[in-house]
Amino acid sequence: MTAPAHLAMFSIAAHGHVNPSLEVIRELVARGHRVTYAIPPAFADKVPETGAEPRPWHSTLPEPGADPAAWGSELLDHVELFLADAMQALPQLAAAYEGELAHRWGVPAVSLSPNLVAWEGYEEEVAEPKWAEPKSTERGKAYYARFRAWLEENGIGLHPDDFAGRPDRSLVLIPRALQPHADRVDERVYTFVGACQGDRAAQGDWVRPADAEKVVLVSLGSTFTDRPGFYRECVRAFGGLPGWHLVLQIGERLDPAGLGGVPANVEVRSWVPQLAVLRRADLFVRHAGAGGSQEGLATATPMIAVPQAVDQFGNADMLQALGVACRLDTEEATAEVLRATALALVDDPEVARRLGEIRAAMAQEGGTGRAADLIEAELARARA
Repeated sequence: MTAPAHLAMFSIAAHGHVNPSLEVIRELVARGHRVTYAIPPAFADKVPETGAEPRPWHSTLPEPGADPAAWGSELLDHVELFLADAMQALPQLAAAYEGELAHRWGVPAVSLSPNLVAWEGYEEEVAEPKWAEPKSTERGKAYYARFRAWLEENGIGLHPDDFAGRPDRSLVLIPRALQPHADRVDERVYTFVGACQGDRAAQGDWVRPADAEKVVLVSLGSTFTDRPGFYRECVRAFGGLPGWHLVLQIGERLDPAGLGGVPANVEVRSWVPQLAVLRRADLFVRHAGAGGSQEGLATATPMIAVPQAVDQFGNADMLQALGVACRLDTEEATAEVLRATALALVDDPEVARRLGEIRAAMAQEGGTGRAADLIEAELARARA
């Protein structure tokens, strides 16, 4: 048994980074460790539920649920936001942990990755082509100069790309099935522990209507929710479809009145306990974010992936290649196409077989317990 320790958790201020870590934190607390979690106020209510102690800090990233336009439209728009946030966060975190992290950076560190990780050849195949044009601009050069200078000021000699994308040790909180080129990932650095999901009883339950032969959940997550046209197509596709019940999550920013009249078999919500619904659903229509994708796999739910941004396009392609989903671009997702795709997916025995295989493989990855075991192993190694 590992002796109790003080474990400090730091996360990017975004649902997709915070949520996947929570069950791991809960397990570490249950094992007797003292865990502090540095987190902005917008997420702070999530931390006490795990038994960890929140350490508040202010983030300059757009608030959860903000208009996606706040993130900009170009690669440099995104990375500049994250760099500026990190630079202003560091003094806050140093003050919050003054006297507790003895050598500041001289403590063992483990990265929790909520999404795909770099494989051998990633830089040449993906990063270099994507960054070729931005790096050639004055703005891109200034970004890298600012990043490198900040690292050097803090005694870190790594190139910014290696610092951001090549951790010394990482636990990957997605199933191996969702990782591109998984056979080329360095398993000395990265360990796939798969989905770390709890019972989420605190989020509430969801009851499947007694007359529902098929249930479909539609959700575009927490950011890309201002899509009234897409939601109307979903209502047209499933509203009034005999035997079907549609759960439509539209987020906080959209007025349900904008959808017009909806049939009795359509349930419109700003938020739902997603995992509870998926455990009773027959189909998941999703933007293919990493969290929702693995929840669909863990519950063996066929998916229609309608990606909206960033990594979602790659996730959608992976799900389709696995034989458990169909990818549709937003402009393709008409009521007629959604309905035909749904009917084909939910009645396909091969889709059900593949989902069963993947769910079984995910169970073998270990999830929350294995993640905590590996963190404790790193702690024991540092103490030896």
